[in-house]
Amino acid sequence: MTEQPRLTTREAAQRLGVKPETVYAYVSRGQLSSERAPGGRGSTFDAREVDALAGRGSRREPGTGGASGASGELSFRTGITLIDKDRYYFRGVDAVELATAYGFEDVAEWVWTGEPAHGSRFTAPQQFLDAARLAVDALPVHSSSMDRLRVAAVATAAADPLRFDLDPSAVLACGRMLIPTLVGALPTVGQHRSGEGRLARQLWQRLTSQLPDEASIRLLDTALALLIDHDLAASTLAARIAASARAHPYAVVSAGLGVLEGPLHGAASGLAHRTLAEVLERGGAAPVVADHLRSGRRVPGLGHRLYPGEDPRATALFALLGAIPQAADALAAARDVVDTTARHTALHANVDLALAVMSVAFGMPAEAGETVFAVARTAGWLAHALEEYAERPLRMRPSGHYTGPRPPRPLPA
Repeated sequence: MTEQPRLTTREAAQRLGVKPETVYAYVSRGQLSSERAPGGRGSTFDAREVDALAGRGSRREPGTGGASGASGELSFRTGITLIDKDRYYFRGVDAVELATAYGFEDVAEWVWTGEPAHGSRFTAPQQFLDAARLAVDALPVHSSSMDRLRVAAVATAAADPLRFDLDPSAVLACGRMLIPTLVGALPTVGQHRSGEGRLARQLWQRLTSQLPDEASIRLLDTALALLIDHDLAASTLAARIAASARAHPYAVVSAGLGVLEGPLHGAASGLAHRTLAEVLERGGAAPVVADHLRSGRRVPGLGHRLYPGEDPRATALFALLGAIPQAADALAAARDVVDTTARHTALHANVDLALAVMSVAFGMPAEAGETVFAVARTAGWLAHALEEYAERPLRMRPSGHYTGPRPPRPLPA
């Protein structure tokens, strides 16, 4: 075969249907290789590589289920969440307004179906709850809440012989049962009464020994509703990939839980909790922020790549926390962190800082925010699973760009 002539940057851009600058973006991401043109002016590209990249969908428009030609990032059709400037919306309705007007269960139903619901109740069937608790009780004492949630999801799946039913009605029934089962599998803290009623009340007694009042339950209920979904975060992408392979809903949730536990995702609120606790212990944010700056660490709970201003979820939770006298010291510490950091860089509070205020104020462990995040986001992962089950199976199959030695190589001695 005769070797194809190499393409100039302009020719590669034309074949891909993108701007020349985007061609170099593909190179920087490892999606294309380049060589210097003769004479050292410009770059050249292998025509077969360019055609292969074009065939993988580099020219598709955003929202078609393939890669976006403008940025090379994956983009999927979704009717669940829209993030626009400093606000976000669930199925076209302001998410903060929804979360402050309705409880977690009602907002979850809206996100799942787009139909209004009032006074929804999620119930854990006893046989599934028994299976989850039995598995969780077998874990070591030092196991975290995330360990328990992951094990509970697997145990509940094993107890459900109909878990491979992917009909929308079956997936919805799974969500209404699985979420309270996950909560019910967590051990209670202190001497609480029965955890019947809304999910927020059931979860509260798994987070702190302090008895709740209506304001604190409303705070947790709102936090759960606000955290149901937030577009294609890393854990949600993992959940959609699992659903694309037609994994059952429990496996979809397990995929999301596995990614959520990463220190750059769900665990961020725990870092913010420890920071606030240290601020309160040392009497101010200045020495704590200084320690972070000196060691080159970012200050937890500040900044969000999707919002130029304050995270609207944090704004909503701060408003509720401001009306709770018990949260005054922790809230003041959070404001001190924001104001102190603002002297060096303009960063606003995100939802992790708001969750940290709640966990510090009510004597919850550092992992409490992550637990709230995981329980809430389970509803969002299932909403995305419902969307993905309606798409072509296995549509997310990227091609690797091989950079190893060229074959054939001799058999290793």
